[in-house]
Amino acid sequence: MKASAFDYARVASIHHALEMLSLHGEQAKLLSGGQSLLPAMNLRLVSPQILIDIGDLAELRGIAVDSDVLRIGALTRHVELLTSHLVAAHAPLLSDAVKHIAHPAIRNRGTLGGSLAHADPAAELPACMLALNATIIACGRDGERRIAAAEFFQGIYATALRPDELLAAVELPIARQNSVDFFQEFARRHGDYALAGVAARASVASGGFSKLRMAFFAIADRPVLANAAAKLLNVAITPELIADASVAFGNELNPPEDQQASSSMRRHLASVLFRRCVEALLARGRLYGGAG
Repeated sequence: MKASAFDYARVASIHHALEMLSLHGEQAKLLSGGQSLLPAMNLRLVSPQILIDIGDLAELRGIAVDSDVLRIGALTRHVELLTSHLVAAHAPLLSDAVKHIAHPAIRNRGTLGGSLAHADPAAELPACMLALNATIIACGRDGERRIAAAEFFQGIYATALRPDELLAAVELPIARQNSVDFFQEFARRHGDYALAGVAARASVASGGFSKLRMAFFAIADRPVLANAAAKLLNVAITPELIADASVAFGNELNPPEDQQASSSMRRHLASVLFRRCVEALLARGRLYGGAG
């Protein structure tokens, strides 16, 4: 299949892009890397009347540290996340996650903002934003709007972005000295959509967690934090407690079922990932001096 007929406009500034969005509203789609949008258009899953190409907007690119925040422009490509020394130093979870995104050809074109705005529940980067407690910067004609990652993702391909806004950047708290990260996903082949996955950051002290954020993906209509199960780990952690918390987490879930995996299979995989994640975070905390 091929996409329905559409108009095309390449903009030269954020102001121009916002004017076009204001004019066309929900009939427009922004084009950055196009690695998710164009296949969806070819399958007639979306049929915008106009594509607004923002690929030339240099002000939406770049990675920089400002005080205790890592700011990443929306048009920063996946491959740039993978090779950035700033990302490796201050948000290593992203470096780990990007390796699992599709294949090199996709990573060379796909952008951070495009992935987040697309909000595929099986995508890696939205879960990372949740685990890292990111702030999403949306830009509209009235100025910037700051949205917590936990409020940004609202369902399958649904976000808090308004039709007249574009995603400009994300801001991430930089990794603290006693923080450790973990990323893992189950997929039938490397680069395929995940059947279940987890992205996590924790602060480890005295053999336990002072802060723990585990974001699971591909098990619901959006990335989800394992808040209730994580609270069970606020006491002295034992293998038995980890096992009990893992089972409790799985019992809370009602994952979707499709041709790739049944609901029960995804629930089991999520429970396995929960246990592996907690054990790995504790081990890394001890390795890097978090045992107190």
